Amino acid sequence: MVLALSVGGTAALPAQAEAQNGEQGQVRKERRAGNILSSRQIEKIVLPRMSGMQYIGPEYDPAAMAYRLKFIENGKVYYVDVDARTGRIIGQSN
Repeated sequence: MVLALSVGGTAALPAQAEAQNGEQGQVRKERRAGNILSSRQIEKIVLPRMSGMQYIGPEYDPAAMAYRLKFIENGKVYYVDVDARTGRIIGQSN
């Protein structure tokens, strides 16, 4: 039984890694083509506006060509959606 759990647990890791590599590969492709800003450029725009919040990190949605930055403040999670092409904030959860 332990062996089955171990095998099942390791099978999920390559799938996660593949999904992350696919997302990262898409970001690199779009960046090289000059279609989107880097996550660092987006962070330079957004982070100063979110003072006092703990920054967790970005995710990229290739279909929407948008970044979603995740923040936490007082135990509550906030998301900021940013147009990856322009750096313009297009949505924010409260």
